[in-house]
Amino acid sequence: MAEKQGYVYILTNVHNKVLYTGVTSDLVKRVYEHKNKMVDGFTKKYNVHKLVHFEVYDDMMTAIEREKQIKGWLRKKKIALIESNDPEWKDLYNELV
Repeated sequence: MAEKQGYVYILTNVHNKVLYTGVTSDLVKRVYEHKNKMVDGFTKKYNVHKLVHFEVYDDMMTAIEREKQIKGWLRKKKIALIESNDPEWKDLYNELV
């Protein structure tokens, strides 16, 4: 059986630029859940639902390792990663659906 693809993603709240890094095997479904406040916790509490960065991996283990790496970074480095591909902080979700 083929290994599931993995996605690492970063969401933000447009107003105060709160950053949330997550990992999933179904990016469209997961971001939809965040946008519709179906996920209890941090993203629901701080209204974090704008997809500003994502990466695709061939397997979940690699994606999980990358998520842990990014979560360990300083905010400044995360912002540089986001702005390297999405300098205007556009919501990339619309490009996925």
